[in-house]
Amino acid sequence: MTDQEIIERIDTSLAEEFELDLADMVPEATIYEDLGLDSLDTVDMVIVLEAAFKFKIREEAAIREIRTLGDIHNFVIDKYRRQDGAA
Repeated sequence: MTDQEIIERIDTSLAEEFELDLADMVPEATIYEDLGLDSLDTVDMVIVLEAAFKFKIREEAAIREIRTLGDIHNFVIDKYRRQDGAA
């Protein structure tokens, strides 16, 4: 899967789960302010991403550092690449 395909899957999955407009799914969009998610949504976001990419997200410290959609993109791409390399 290419980085662009990963980004598209992230954006589509999150837009569907949280009823967001795909046009708002830009890398610089902030999770809380621009996308309107809250801390409880963060838990759901992790579950959605785990289901979409078939891996567990246990890096709680890294998740707390995420501020933008671009941060999510980078986090998932890195995790996907590490998982893919281990396979």
